[in-house]
Amino acid sequence: MCGIIGIVSGESVVDRLVDGLKRMEYRGYDSAGVCTLDDGKMIRRRAQGKLANLVEVLESEPAPGTIGIAHTRWATHGAPTAANAHPHAGKAAALVHNGIIENFRPLRDELIADGYAVESETDSEVVALLVSREVERGASPEEAVQTVLPRLRGAFALAILFPEHPEKIIGARLGSPLVVGYGDGEMFVGSDALALAPLTQRISYLEEGDWTVVTREGAQVFDAQGNAVEREIVASGASAAAVERGNYRHFMQKEIFEQPTVVAQTLASYVRQADQTVALPQMDFDLSSIERMTIVACGTSYYAGMVGKYWIEEFARVPVDIDVASEFRYREPPLPKGGLALFISQSGETADTLAALRYCKAQGQTIAAIVNVPTSTMAREADLLLPIHAGPEIGVASTKAFTCQLAVLAALAAKLAVVKGGMDRAEEEEVVRHLLEAPGCLNAALDHDDDIAAMAPLIAPARDVLYLGRGPDYPMALEGALKLKEISYIHAEGYASGEMKHGPIALIDEHVPVIVIAPSGPLFEKTVSNMQEVRARGGKIVLISDREGLEEAGEGCLATIEMPRVHPLIAPLVYAVPVQLLAYHVALVKGTDVDQPRNLAKSVTVE
Repeated sequence: MCGIIGIVSGESVVDRLVDGLKRMEYRGYDSAGVCTLDDGKMIRRRAQGKLANLVEVLESEPAPGTIGIAHTRWATHGAPTAANAHPHAGKAAALVHNGIIENFRPLRDELIADGYAVESETDSEVVALLVSREVERGASPEEAVQTVLPRLRGAFALAILFPEHPEKIIGARLGSPLVVGYGDGEMFVGSDALALAPLTQRISYLEEGDWTVVTREGAQVFDAQGNAVEREIVASGASAAAVERGNYRHFMQKEIFEQPTVVAQTLASYVRQADQTVALPQMDFDLSSIERMTIVACGTSYYAGMVGKYWIEEFARVPVDIDVASEFRYREPPLPKGGLALFISQSGETADTLAALRYCKAQGQTIAAIVNVPTSTMAREADLLLPIHAGPEIGVASTKAFTCQLAVLAALAAKLAVVKGGMDRAEEEEVVRHLLEAPGCLNAALDHDDDIAAMAPLIAPARDVLYLGRGPDYPMALEGALKLKEISYIHAEGYASGEMKHGPIALIDEHVPVIVIAPSGPLFEKTVSNMQEVRARGGKIVLISDREGLEEAGEGCLATIEMPRVHPLIAPLVYAVPVQLLAYHVALVKGTDVDQPRNLAKSVTVE
C-alpha cells in the first residue's frame, strides 16, 4: 500500500526522503513524489511509475529544503499518472495520504462550488484543499486540521506541510498506521518503522484518531477530541540492513531461502525443547474454556488459517469457522459466547482484517492475533499476541510469513489440544519432535530449486493452470495458484481434488497443466484416482510428492518434484517451498517484476 515519509531537519532532506521511499517500495506503488519547503515556497516533484523516474525528475529539477514529505502511491481513485501522484497541494498546504476518503465526492463538490479548482482524480487532493482553505481563511495549521479531520469518512494517514509555517509537519491517522521518529535535532514521520530505520530507532506509534504536530524539537500528540496525550517512545528494532537482497536476485528468492532459519526462530518461541512441550505467550484467559473458534484473514494468511482449521479440529476437536475478512463483518455473523476469534495478518494493519477484529471485540470475543509486526495495531488490540518472528518481508508475494504463520498455528493447535485434554504427554512430545524437524525438511525441499527451475519453461507458456490437493494440501493448492497468479500473471485456480469432477474438469485439455500436491499417506490413493481422470482427458500433470508417491504415480507426468518424506503435521510447511519456487521460476521465465508485481500492494490498508 502507499508509503509516507516526512522529515523536519536543519539539513537538506530530499535525498533521505527518496531513500525512505526506496525502503517502502515493497509495499507496492505506481507513482511517487516529494514536496519540500524552501524560503516559504512549496516545491513539488512527481512522477509516474518507478522511483527511478522520480529521481530523474529531481536530477533535472532539484527540490531544496530542510523540511519535506514524500509518498509512494498505489492507485485507488484515479489512474496512476503524475497528476494523480502525491503530494497534493492547495495554496496554503500540501499533504500526502494513505487510505481512502469515502465521502470525497460531496467534499469535492463543496470545494468546486466555493471556487476551488480540482486538478486530479484523487480523493486525497480534496483533503489538501480543505486544509488549505481553512488556513487561507485565517486558521492556524492546528485549527485547520482539527476542523477538517472530523469531516473525513474512511481511513487515512496524513502528513501535511504549510509554506507559511516551515518549521512543522502535522500528521494524523485513522485506520492507516503512522509512526513518529525521534532524532537529534530533527524529527520524522513514516508509514512504518522500516521506512525510518536508517534515521532513528526511537519511535512512537500514533493510536486511532491521533494527530501530531512535529517540529525539530519533538512531537506533541493529540487524541481525536483534541486533548494532549502521551504516546510511549519505544525502540523500533527495525534494521537498516533488513531490506538488502544480499546475493539473491530478488527479495522473494531471498525470503524463500530464509524459511528454514525463520521457521526455526518462530518455533523457538513456541516449543520448549528441554521438556518437549508446546508453549504460548502469557495470556490472561483460560484457553481450555474455548468451545469454538473463528479465524479471519485475507489472501495468503487466509490459506494459512484454512490449514490451521484442519489442525485445530483434528487435534483439539474444537470447531472452527473461517472467513475472508472482506466479507466477514458485512454478514454480521452471530458469534458464540466465550469464543476465541483469531486474526492472521503479516502486517497487522490489513484494513478488512482489522475491521473484523473490532467487530468481534464488540461481540465479546476473546481476540488472538498472529502477526509479523508485534507493534502493529492488531497486536496492540489483541488479548493474545502470537508473533511469527519472520523479520521484514519485502517481496509483495508472501512466502516466509506464510510458513511462519503455519508454524504458529501448528503450535496453537497442539497447545489447545493439550489444555482441552485431547492430547496426552506422549502425543505432545511427538508433535514437538515433528515440529522441530521442520527447518531441516525445509532445507531438503530447497535442495530441489534447480530441478524446479529446469521445469518452469514447461509451465510458463500456459494460459491456465490448475492446482489440486486434498485435506491440508487443498489450502496449499489454493496458495500455489495464488502465488502463480500474483507474480507470473498466469490464470490459476486451486481446487480440492475431489471437487475437480464437479465442474473444473471441463477445463482439462493438453494445454492446461495440473499441479498436484500429494504427499504419500492416507489420502494419496484418492488423489491418484483424480490424476487418472486428468490423464484420461489429455491433461498434463506435475506431481509434487515424496519418493514413495513419485514411484507409485509419477510415471507419465509432465514433470515431478520430489519432496522429503515428512509427517503430515509439517507437510504444509514443507510443500509451501515447491509451490513458491515454481511460481518464482515461472515468473523469471516470463520476465515479470517478481518483487513488485503489477497492481498489487504488500499491506492493504484500504477496504
